[in-house]
Amino acid sequence: MVKSKKTGLGGFGKKGGGLGALFADQGLDTSVSTSDEVREIDVDKMVANPFQPRRVFNQDKLQELAESIKQNGVLQPVIVRHNPKNSSQYEILAGERRWRASQIANVETIPAIVRKLDDDQMLQAAILENLQREDLTPLEEAQAYRDMMDGLHLTQEQVAKRLGKARSAVANFLRLLNLPDEVKDLLNAGQLSMGQARTLLGLRNKRRIVPVAKRAIAEGMTVRQLEQLVNKLNEQSTVTKDQPSLSPYIKASTTALENKFGTKVHMTRNRKGAGKIEITYLSDEDLNRIFETLGIDLDAE
Repeated sequence: MVKSKKTGLGGFGKKGGGLGALFADQGLDTSVSTSDEVREIDVDKMVANPFQPRRVFNQDKLQELAESIKQNGVLQPVIVRHNPKNSSQYEILAGERRWRASQIANVETIPAIVRKLDDDQMLQAAILENLQREDLTPLEEAQAYRDMMDGLHLTQEQVAKRLGKARSAVANFLRLLNLPDEVKDLLNAGQLSMGQARTLLGLRNKRRIVPVAKRAIAEGMTVRQLEQLVNKLNEQSTVTKDQPSLSPYIKASTTALENKFGTKVHMTRNRKGAGKIEITYLSDEDLNRIFETLGIDLDAE
């Protein structure tokens, strides 16, 4: 069902500055004006934007919005276009959360405005709308920039220009995508800050990133403290490389232990095969962390 009506939309919001203005600059205006035609469109005739980079929606917040919709209805219309492959269907440009919550609330129709947009515009609009989210994580922002580059065939410089940002800022976000998955999870969970994550990328031995990240969290390191640790570990890596007398086995074993403990390890071995292992720790907290890595519970001793 599609019902059309002209309406005064003062309560639906007005075009603003920042990223919102960029929609209009690119022909992607998602604001609502009094001249827009708002239609009541069946919820089951709508589908998500196929170019939507966001895949995870907070279910608790969707449920809260659904309860509000049950009581007050959808207060701001969604923006849609006709599905180019199915004329009876609509793809959502802006307002996917409202649509998903409306499904939970079991409402039949929601207010919508139909726009004429091509695939490139749909992709860019989905990315730009995601960048306006208040709960956007650094990695989600980084992925949005990557999606713009890949989907719209843009350079870092072009992305930065379209978003009114410095190219270096875009580059710093994109670097986060090079982190190991385990560290990305820590960043998304808020256990690591963006500054800490960027510092970890400075480690020359990339296999140390995960253990050093866990160490930074366990010891509550500031970005400055983490920078000092990374610099020290990089210096130690240089010293290790300058010791050609070590056998390949000792070198490999030392590297494996350093990656395991996230700290400097020194190994020696005599001609009979006996030797010793020295593990460097910087504080009592660091020592406790190493014991935990070894599975030793001092309280139980």
